[in-house]
Amino acid sequence: MYDDYDYEDRPIRRPAPANQNRAQVIWQRHAPNLKLKASIIFLFVLTFWTLEIIDWLTPWWYMDQWGIRPLDPQGLRGIPFAPFLHADFPHLIANTFPFMFLGFLIIVRSTREFFFVTLITIVGGGLGIWVFGGINTIHIGASILVFGYLGFLLASGIFERKAAAIGRSMAVLFLYYSLLIGVFPTTPGISWQGHLFGFLAGGLAAYVLGKRRTEREQAERQLADNIYIYQDDA
Repeated sequence: MYDDYDYEDRPIRRPAPANQNRAQVIWQRHAPNLKLKASIIFLFVLTFWTLEIIDWLTPWWYMDQWGIRPLDPQGLRGIPFAPFLHADFPHLIANTFPFMFLGFLIIVRSTREFFFVTLITIVGGGLGIWVFGGINTIHIGASILVFGYLGFLLASGIFERKAAAIGRSMAVLFLYYSLLIGVFPTTPGISWQGHLFGFLAGGLAAYVLGKRRTEREQAERQLADNIYIYQDDA
């Protein structure tokens, strides 16, 4: 039994029935994959909201203590938890919609790339916060991931150098250029370190994936150049 999608999440083309129009065929090919990708994004958001509701219902259980505490050895354990915790509901709401939009832009291209960018952002951004975040502070919030996705989407156009990637980067820059001010220490109480190092980690992920894509495409072109097609004259 074969999967309908290859490792790049590109649908395998199948002949369309004669009685279906092109739009129906395209939707039938992509709908299951898009629904799965949307479900993954929704699962992340559901986790954010579930944890915040639990935190709200149990004020005696200070869940935010599981955030990143810079330069504290025990604070390292907060690296995988910090992006899923929020100070309050306004903080959560402010992060939910950018996370959904930017995350979907990445996962719609490749599920594996989405999880790779997410992992690099959590680890790289978390370590940056732990080193430079400031003593006696706790850093939490999905904005670490939001800025990681933003950094990835902006940098991917630079490293991939393809029209689609560049166009996507320009569109994201146009829509979210105002977020870039968040990487600077402009607002007290806001973890600009989380924004900055999340953004840099996302850019690093774009570099790694862009380099891997380029190497793979070069190998494919080299393989194609070495293939000879013979025609039987008989």
